Amino acid sequence: MAELEGLEFGKSDFVLLDEVTMEQFMDNLKLRFEKGRIYTFIGEVVVSVNPYKHLDIYGKEVIEDYRGRELYENPPHLFAVADAAYKAMKRRAKDTCIVISGESGAGKTEASKYIMQYIAAITNPNQRAEVESVKNVLLKSNCVLEAFGNAKTNRNDNSSRFGKYMDINFNFNGDPTGGHINNYLLEKINQHLYVLFVQVLRGGSDELLKSLYLQRDPAEYAYTSQGASVTLASNNDSLCHKAVMAALKVIGFTTEEISSIYKILSTILHLGNLQFTSDGEHVVLVGEDTVKHISELTSTEPENTRKALLYRTVATGGGEVIEKGHNEQEASYGRDAFAKALYERLFAWIVGRINSVIEVKDYNPALHGKNTVIGVLDIYGFEIFDNNSFEQFCINYCNEKLQQLFIELILRQEQDEYQREGITWQHIEYFNNQIIVDLVEQPHKGIISILDEACLTAGKVTDTVCLDSMNKKLGQHPHYTSRKLCPGDKTMEFNRDFRIRHYAGDVTYSVEGFLDKNKDPLFQDFKRLMYNSSDHVLKEMWPDGKMSITEVTKRPLTAATLFKNSIIALVDKLACKEPYYVRCIKPNEVKSPLLFDDGRCQHQVAYLGLLENVRVRRAGFAYRQPYARFLQRYKMTCEYTWPNHLMSTDQEAVEAIVNQHGFEDDVAYGHTKLFVRTPRTLFTLEQERAALIPILVLFLQKVWRGALARMRCRKIRAIYTIMAHYKCYKVKAHFWEVERRFANVRNMADYGKSVEWPTPPAALMQFHRITQHLHRRWWARQLIKNIPPSDMAEVRAKVAALSALSGERVDWGYSRAWERDYLANAKDSPLMSTNFVRITKELKNKDQYSQVLFSCSVRMLNWFNNTKDRALLITDKHIYRLEPKKHFKVQKRISLDTVVGVSVTSGSDQMVALHTASQDDILVHLQRGQLNPNQDRVGELVGSLTDHFTR
Repeated sequence: MAELEGLEFGKSDFVLLDEVTMEQFMDNLKLRFEKGRIYTFIGEVVVSVNPYKHLDIYGKEVIEDYRGRELYENPPHLFAVADAAYKAMKRRAKDTCIVISGESGAGKTEASKYIMQYIAAITNPNQRAEVESVKNVLLKSNCVLEAFGNAKTNRNDNSSRFGKYMDINFNFNGDPTGGHINNYLLEKINQHLYVLFVQVLRGGSDELLKSLYLQRDPAEYAYTSQGASVTLASNNDSLCHKAVMAALKVIGFTTEEISSIYKILSTILHLGNLQFTSDGEHVVLVGEDTVKHISELTSTEPENTRKALLYRTVATGGGEVIEKGHNEQEASYGRDAFAKALYERLFAWIVGRINSVIEVKDYNPALHGKNTVIGVLDIYGFEIFDNNSFEQFCINYCNEKLQQLFIELILRQEQDEYQREGITWQHIEYFNNQIIVDLVEQPHKGIISILDEACLTAGKVTDTVCLDSMNKKLGQHPHYTSRKLCPGDKTMEFNRDFRIRHYAGDVTYSVEGFLDKNKDPLFQDFKRLMYNSSDHVLKEMWPDGKMSITEVTKRPLTAATLFKNSIIALVDKLACKEPYYVRCIKPNEVKSPLLFDDGRCQHQVAYLGLLENVRVRRAGFAYRQPYARFLQRYKMTCEYTWPNHLMSTDQEAVEAIVNQHGFEDDVAYGHTKLFVRTPRTLFTLEQERAALIPILVLFLQKVWRGALARMRCRKIRAIYTIMAHYKCYKVKAHFWEVERRFANVRNMADYGKSVEWPTPPAALMQFHRITQHLHRRWWARQLIKNIPPSDMAEVRAKVAALSALSGERVDWGYSRAWERDYLANAKDSPLMSTNFVRITKELKNKDQYSQVLFSCSVRMLNWFNNTKDRALLITDKHIYRLEPKKHFKVQKRISLDTVVGVSVTSGSDQMVALHTASQDDILVHLQRGQLNPNQDRVGELVGSLTDHFTR
């Protein structure tokens, strides 16, 4: 039940009326209309009164207020019933439908648009591109179909002249995945002014109109002149025209297809201006230019077009084909039938084209989940005009069928179900309009059967003859009468009118034109003309034109029978869905936002059966469900049924749930179902369930995450076990490979130096480096073992020189034998060796040194860049600077212990600087020997000193 509105606005739900009387019902409806509250509930049915003005109650904020809320939580609104249908579809995976009914001008089309707008707004929260595309096409299709299918009538400026039923398909997430549109009974283009023609004429560009041979004034065309005289020019025409063209492009119509649509529309306008006149025995066309324009626009030959308009091809019984010329009346009739057929086929093609875009393709329930549907029915309302013809007869029959469906689902089925389930309640009397439905559609006896029989009868059968047949067969029917059956009723004409007592009131129909409209005969010549068009879009609309005149033998179904079959299929489709209703009421006939016509509104309330609906709602139960399904959904709200009950039947478990929540007085127990009287009980259970679901989800998440963690832990353990064994294998494999490669290293000439080491696993990188180091040391020991003891001093000096000069000096004499004491070598110094040996003996006796580390002729450098030849002697105790020319007289003696460093250059020169602690440095240039003038002696000097100091 609706809340959140004060009593100054009346009762927001008619079920809450103090007394269920027509007077109280109308008082409440009028009060809410005058207060700007156009929506009122009858339980889950929304009653809508057309406000005839824009109300700011459809914005994004209002949509958010109704999203996911229960019916009683917000004031009555179309969004409430749309959300209820959406939730029922999503929660119970059940197809639903919203049936919008009411007479012409009551606001059904606007209601369907707002419902579509709401469904589009609340779906696809993740903004998936493919879902957004489907939503855009569904919304834009409304704009296109409204432009092509709505017309101005004397009772409604934007009346739907066709019925539209749209199925919207949803996936398991509740997002729209596609849809399908069915259309019913598009009226003749010359019956009413279709808004699209005026939009094209007044909103199209000058270039467009010129290319279509059109003028901007609608009064220039026969099919629009009547409407143009009462329709003022508006800037909205241009905006609406642009909106329709933009919508066509969004849906996916190509530029070529849109061009074909323009050409067909202009062809229809030109056809309406064609005139015929008699020229003796023949009929001729007035205005050959118009024929040329039509031929160019339809991509046909002018001669073929002229021939189709003036002649009819007929096949005789013997198979002979002859051409029969029309008289003026026949030519005009064929012209209008052709124009109507063009518009009908165009409209049907547009609907089919839209369906090809929005229909669900490649849907696999096993892969994508259950495909649920919400149907939205927006169909013409009950019509009573001053002159009611065949179209009003079909429309009112449709409304009788929908009222019958309402009676079946809301009234009769509900009462029958209470009786079947053994529920005690108060029986409500209501009018069952099945008798009127039978009057129209009953086989062999109904009006449609009588019309079809008259159309099939050979010979000249007129509308009057058909009316006489109806009078004979239906004269005793309580809901049928005519002037012949009731001579005193002067509101009907003899031989023209008959009256049906519809559930919405008495309607008098003029039988004139019934048979022609029921036959709806379009000459085959026009079909072949269009099929042979070079415009492939137009050709696609006329597949039946492929047959030759001799092949067309089977008489097609009549218009009434086709319409009856489509409406029966529609009702069957609606009957298998869970219905939600919007009952629209027209407050007055002058389209005023301030006037509430009590008598007019009361008549609509009566024929819509709203008062009976209130009585059924108050006497009955708002909700019912099988025990098993109720238990499955709400068992979590009761400690005795969660997670599984131990009771003998599901009914006992349901009773435990109801008793625990204290709802005993608001329910009744049937044989197979639980009946809940008020929606609040169900909403309370839903709220408690919704509050428990997060707790259960957290529990399930915890359990599942624990299970996942344990599985992950077992996997990790297994991984580490495998890794450990694999690492062990890799280590062993590495050891085996090293052992294999170095097994015979002792017997190799280079002791394994040339052997390539295998790449170790990461865990053995440090061990690998240690092993290589040990091998190198072993390799060095093996080499040292083979060196004579007399050469060891030289080896140690070279090793010391390598450590000191590696990377600093390219050639330091490591590849030759080192003499070290060059001055004592007679070969190297033949003139000085004798004197030098003598002096070294004297110095050895005097300074008591053990060995000579290095001796060589040098050239001394001083601070003034002067050079002198000298001799350098280095022993293990001193460094001597000797004068060779004075028999190696000692010029300077420096203790070896005072030397703190040696500096050499990186080049090939022989410069050496010996640094002392007293900063009395010695800078010399080593002289190369006479035997080898390119000999490098720097390395030998550095190696000898480094070896001495590192021991």
